[in-house]
Amino acid sequence: MRVIQMIGLALTIIGAINWGLIGFFKFDLVATIFGGQGSFLSRLMYALVGISGLVCISLLFDPEPKSTYDMNRVGKRNLNYFTEFGEDEDLSDLKKD
Repeated sequence: MRVIQMIGLALTIIGAINWGLIGFFKFDLVATIFGGQGSFLSRLMYALVGISGLVCISLLFDPEPKSTYDMNRVGKRNLNYFTEFGEDEDLSDLKKD
């Protein structure tokens, strides 16, 4: 992840926690820390959380890491066709009639 996305994700989590506190307990942590909802620092923090939410939208459209695509691989070219209960029978040596 890029640094901007990490910072945005951290600020979005802070905003989500603040909204959870407002929803459950009617307690605005940001306003309490920075001197009320109308103070410059509180408004700045709300603005940063909002911008970070916009930055985190890009995380929705990032492709999944390559390791999740290769989970069904044993080696470089051999697919893993085993079941979770044991190995399947090897049918490659059967002759066609």
